[in-house]
Amino acid sequence: MIARDKRERILGLARKELLEVFRDPNLLRIVVIAPVIQLVVFGYAVSTDVHRVSTFVVDQDHSADSRNLTQTFFASGYFRFVGASERPRDLVEAMNRGRALVGLQIPRGFEKEGARDEAAVQVVLDGTNSNTATVAMEYAQRIIQNWAIEHANAPTPPVELRERAWFNPALRSRDYNVPAVIGNVLMILSLMLTSLAVVRERELGTLEQLMVSPLTPGELIVGKTVPFALLCLVDAVVITAVALVWFHVPFRGNVLILVLASVLYLVSTLGLGLLISTFSSTQQEAVLTSFLLIMPLMLLSGFMFPVTSMPAVFQWLTLANPVRHFLEIDRAVFLKGAGFMALWRQFLALALIGVSVLMLAARRFHKTTA
Repeated sequence: MIARDKRERILGLARKELLEVFRDPNLLRIVVIAPVIQLVVFGYAVSTDVHRVSTFVVDQDHSADSRNLTQTFFASGYFRFVGASERPRDLVEAMNRGRALVGLQIPRGFEKEGARDEAAVQVVLDGTNSNTATVAMEYAQRIIQNWAIEHANAPTPPVELRERAWFNPALRSRDYNVPAVIGNVLMILSLMLTSLAVVRERELGTLEQLMVSPLTPGELIVGKTVPFALLCLVDAVVITAVALVWFHVPFRGNVLILVLASVLYLVSTLGLGLLISTFSSTQQEAVLTSFLLIMPLMLLSGFMFPVTSMPAVFQWLTLANPVRHFLEIDRAVFLKGAGFMALWRQFLALALIGVSVLMLAARRFHKTTA
């Protein structure tokens, strides 16, 4: 009987929270439409692929080989022709003014030296954007090396290098980034919803009314978080469908593994939102506090920068970041089709973080409402 009454109280509070969401058109748009827009925007914007990089050519040889190399260079699609000259100073001026990010310089005697397999070509790069410069340099090296092998007078080398990329054969950065965007969108949404919901009750003065009702603090926490967990799970399904249908991200894993990871992940992020609400007295304060957490959580998750390239201290800090563990699961399930046995460490970390954060938030909630 007691368990039934407790269940009815929790369901009643959860129903109230869901009704408030569906009655507020602005909040409904934030919950349903905003995550899809964020995924689409980030899906296109967050990309490390390099295409059609502006390139200036200095051809001082004017030979058949130099023209053939130039045509091959731009036929790849990675580089875009923006100008040509015989003077190197024109290349310097184009790069100083930002007209070109890459310069291809072919010296005099290129064709004659090529007949003796001694030809050299210079590629100049604008290193302001180190990522673009690094990727463009790799593309340029590969194009020039392939061209040189095809036009070499020497016999074919005895060893042939054949490259093969597993899990992401096309090496599309979008296939790697979009699953991570899903995790970050869920984190932002769950943090904001939970922290604002509790603080809004405090601002309106209804939190005190709830505390003097038959609801216990534990029931209040569950009744507040479960509706938002369900909404976030629905959003996870929607934005995952967008990733699959719109961005054509491959999905090779088990749906149930991804659902389990999402549930454990939301326990952590909803707990963080509840923890923020215990330190905030107004909605504005809750929003600012959430943003203070969002950026470190994203940057220390491996979303854009590999965790292994971070200093050792920050690598240890990332172990307490639920976003990192969820992104590892998310990417492995999407691209590798990894199973539970390969990801049990990440699942264990999510479970421990979620339980710890939720217990801390519950303790803080008891103190602030007592």
